[in-house]
Amino acid sequence: MIFDTFVMVDWAGGNDRGAAPKADAIWACVAGQDPVYFRSRQLVEVWLHDLFMAEQSAGRRVLAGFDFPFGYPAGFANAVTDKADTFALWQWFADHITDTPKANNRFDVAAQLNRMCDGIGPFWGNPLARDIDDLPRKGLDRTPNTFAERRQVESHAKGSFTCWQLSGAGAVGSQVMMGLPVLQRLRQAFGTDIAVWPFETPDAPIVIAEIWPSLFVSATPSGLVKDAHQVRETAQYFANLPQQDLAALMTVDAPEEGWILGVPQQQAKRPPPLRNDCFAMPQGAHWTPVDEALNHLRANLRCVKAIKTIPTNKAAGRVLGADVIVARSHPPTPNSAVDGYGFAGPAPSGELTYTLVAGRAAAGDPLGEIVPAGHAVRILTGAALPDGVDTVVLQEDVAVNNGHVSFHGPLKHGANARRAGEDMTSGQTVLRVGRVVTSADVATITACGVGNVAVRRRLRVGILSTGDELAQAGAQARTDQIYDANRPMLCAIAKAWGYKAIDLGCAPDDRAQLRAILDDAAKRCDVIITSGGASAGDEDHMSALLQGTGSLALWRIAMKPGRPLALGLWDDVPVLGLPGNPVAAMVCALIFGRPALRLLAGSDWLEPQGYALPAGFTKSKKAGRREYIRARIENGQVIAFASEGSGRVSGLSWATGLVELTDDAQTIDIGDMVRFIPLTEFGL
Repeated sequence: MIFDTFVMVDWAGGNDRGAAPKADAIWACVAGQDPVYFRSRQLVEVWLHDLFMAEQSAGRRVLAGFDFPFGYPAGFANAVTDKADTFALWQWFADHITDTPKANNRFDVAAQLNRMCDGIGPFWGNPLARDIDDLPRKGLDRTPNTFAERRQVESHAKGSFTCWQLSGAGAVGSQVMMGLPVLQRLRQAFGTDIAVWPFETPDAPIVIAEIWPSLFVSATPSGLVKDAHQVRETAQYFANLPQQDLAALMTVDAPEEGWILGVPQQQAKRPPPLRNDCFAMPQGAHWTPVDEALNHLRANLRCVKAIKTIPTNKAAGRVLGADVIVARSHPPTPNSAVDGYGFAGPAPSGELTYTLVAGRAAAGDPLGEIVPAGHAVRILTGAALPDGVDTVVLQEDVAVNNGHVSFHGPLKHGANARRAGEDMTSGQTVLRVGRVVTSADVATITACGVGNVAVRRRLRVGILSTGDELAQAGAQARTDQIYDANRPMLCAIAKAWGYKAIDLGCAPDDRAQLRAILDDAAKRCDVIITSGGASAGDEDHMSALLQGTGSLALWRIAMKPGRPLALGLWDDVPVLGLPGNPVAAMVCALIFGRPALRLLAGSDWLEPQGYALPAGFTKSKKAGRREYIRARIENGQVIAFASEGSGRVSGLSWATGLVELTDDAQTIDIGDMVRFIPLTEFGL
C-alpha cells in the first residue's frame, strides 16, 4: 500500500464563490505544493480528473481525501434505493442532483428524500426565502426520525456534524449531497483504476477516502485561510505517515455508513467488563497478607480502555496500545560523527596526505558524487558519508594546504563514522505494548520515523470522599469535623500517574445519596476510588452498597497503616474503597491502587524498586503484618517520622519515601539495613 501522491480536498455545498480566494470554499492541495482555490465544483472536478490522469500516466499511485461523509447512517441507502448499497445511493444522487455554478437543487432533493422516508424525514435546514414542503427549517421540527442522527464513526470524532443538516454552522449535509455526484462521475470515468475506501480494497492506482482535517491539523496561523491551511497540513500529514501506519488505519471493516480515515475502528470496541467476582478471595477469619492481595489483583484485573491513534508528539504519558515498529532505520545512512575529513579507510601508520575533492558534505546537504581513492572530502557532523568514504579523521588532527589534507596514522577502518541502522533498524520493535510513553520515548519514536502511535484511551479515575465528619478546605468547620484531605490528595496522585482525575465530591452518610453519586460516577469513570466507609460498621455505607451488588470483597489486609479495603463493581465499574485516615489512604493507594490502575489503564504490573540503606531509628515489630513507615534520608541514614499514627497528615509532606518492613518479626537498631522505597518509585 505505497502511495506516491497525496491530494486533499476541502469541499463546499454552495454556489460559485467568485474569483478571489475565500474561506468556506473549495480548496485542494497536493502534498509538497501550495493549496489551490476553486470557485466552483465544476472547476475542481475537471482539475481532479486531469490530475488523476496525469499521475496515472506517470505511474504514480494517488490517495485523494475529501472532507465530507461518503455514506449515511445505516438503513438510509435501503430506504432510497431498496438495497443496502452505498454506491447505488451515490448513483441516485448523481441522477437527481442538478448543479451549475450559480444554482443547484439540493434543498428540493432533500425534501424529496424526506418524503421517501417514514415520519417527517431526516433532512433539515432550509435557508431559502421560500418554504419547501417536507423540508423543516429547524432540526427539532422533524421528529420522529427513523435513522440515527450520526454515523458510528462520528461518535468517535469529537466535534463532527450530522449529515442531515443542510444549512447553518457545520452544515456538512449540503457538502455530502453535492459531493457524492462528483465522486460517482470520477468512479465511472476511471472504472477499476479507482477504489473507494473503505467500501473497496485500496489497491487501485487511485484511492479516494473520507477525511476530517480536524483530526490532524493545528490551529490556523494568523493571516491564513483556514480551509487552505487544513488541506495543506492534512496532505503533508498523510505524505509523512509511515506506510505501515497508513495501512493500519485502512485496515477496517467496511460498514454501510463509511468511515473517516484516521479514526481507528478498534477504538469503538470497548474491552469486555470485569467479572463480578474479580475481587473475590477466600476470606475466612484470617488477615490477608499484602503479597497475597497484590497477587490476586495482578491475576484478576485487566485493561478496560479501548485503543486510539494519536500523533507521536502528543503521546507522552499515554499507554501504548501496540508495539512501536521502526519505520526507518536510524541513522538511515552511514554518517559522520564529527567535523573532519572523510576518505576510504583504514589509514596506516605514518604521515598521510590525501587530495581534497571540491565541495563538502553537510547534514541535509550531501556531496552527491563519488570520492575517488586517494582523495578526501570536507565533512561535517551528521552528514551522510559520500560514496567512497567510510572513515573520518577529526579536523583537529589534520593540516590543510594547497588542496591537500595531511595527518598522522594509524586510523582504523570506520573511525568517527556511524553505521546505517546502528541505533535502530527498520522493522525492529523498539517499544512494547503497555509501556507508558516518556518524553525520551517521544524522541525515540520520532527518530525512527513513526508519526502516529496506538495508545490506550486515558483512564478516568473518579475520586470520592465519604462521611458527615468532613468539611471542605476554606469553609467553617464544626469542632466535630475535619477537613477532607483525602480527595484533593488522591486527585493529585491520579493526575501525577497520567490519568484523568474526576472529582466526585464528598458524599454524606446517606445511603440514597451515595447510591445516586455512584450511579452518576459509573457513567463518567472507568474506576472509582473512595475513602472512608470501607469497613463493616453502621456508617460504612460504601461497603453496604457494594454488598448489595453481589461483588463486595472486604479485604482485611495484614498491614500497617491500612487494613480495610472494600472492593467491588458498580455497574461494571471497579470500585476501590480505601481507609478514611489520610496516611492509610495514601499508603494503600501507593501499594494497591497504583499497580491496579496500571493494569486497568492497559499498562504492565510494576513493582517499586527499594534500596537497602542503614536505619537511623529503632523499631520492634511482631510477626503477622507488613508495615510501611514514613521516612526520609538524612546524612546517609533513613530517618523515620516521629509518629506512626495514620492521622498525622504532616508526615506525608515530611517524608520522601517509605520504609517497608516485612511480615516477619523484626528488631531494628541504628545502622541495620532497611528497605527504603522513594516516593519517585511510586510515580510521585
